Amino acid sequence: MAITKKRKIATAKVDNNKAYTLREASSLVKEVNTTKFDASVDLHVRLGVDPKKADQSIRGTVSLPHGTGKTKKVLVLCTPDKEGEAKAAGADFVGLDEFIQKIEGGWVDIDVIIATPSVMPKIGKLGKVLGPRNLMPNPKTGTVTNDVAAAINEVKGGKIAFKIDKAGIIHASIGRVSFAPDKIVENSQELINAIIKAKPASAKGTYLKSVFMASSMSPGISIDTKTFVH
Repeated sequence: MAITKKRKIATAKVDNNKAYTLREASSLVKEVNTTKFDASVDLHVRLGVDPKKADQSIRGTVSLPHGTGKTKKVLVLCTPDKEGEAKAAGADFVGLDEFIQKIEGGWVDIDVIIATPSVMPKIGKLGKVLGPRNLMPNPKTGTVTNDVAAAINEVKGGKIAFKIDKAGIIHASIGRVSFAPDKIVENSQELINAIIKAKPASAKGTYLKSVFMASSMSPGISIDTKTFVH
């Protein structure tokens, strides 16, 4: 694929031999964005753990102080007595059997699924579809709960889930290029804080191996891990 002139200019602005401070990266990521839309700003955090070991398979949630800049579509799977509460709290889709069938048919046009504990036995069979997309409801991320209203409010207010992949990297969206650099800094620090808190006792050596920031289609910017407060 041919590299556009814009992309070449953007790439030239990033010094691949330099590890930037978080504040420098948060300003630079706005400069090197080449998309015409309000692109997502993502962090890619490589950790010094072995994700094959059960006690080092890191996952968790964090509420970003400035949200992600994206309105998340929420599906609530529940019994009829909880439907009114879910709809009143702002759920985009509410139900059970009809949505189980839709998901089995390949429908995954949602960002977060919240479920009540009583319906989890019915949802278990959806693991093959939802698991790889990080959509499976889980008590650890607060998406299996009887308090569906609180869970919806948290998700709509900027709560995100993060999970380490097979390569030992956490990928997470922490904002948009339209965000002021300060907001990108604060959201990034909040995510890193949560990842540091999730450090397993069995992890040895350097925990934060590398952190890169990038927007959609932009070059990655290496961040000096020492600039994070921890």
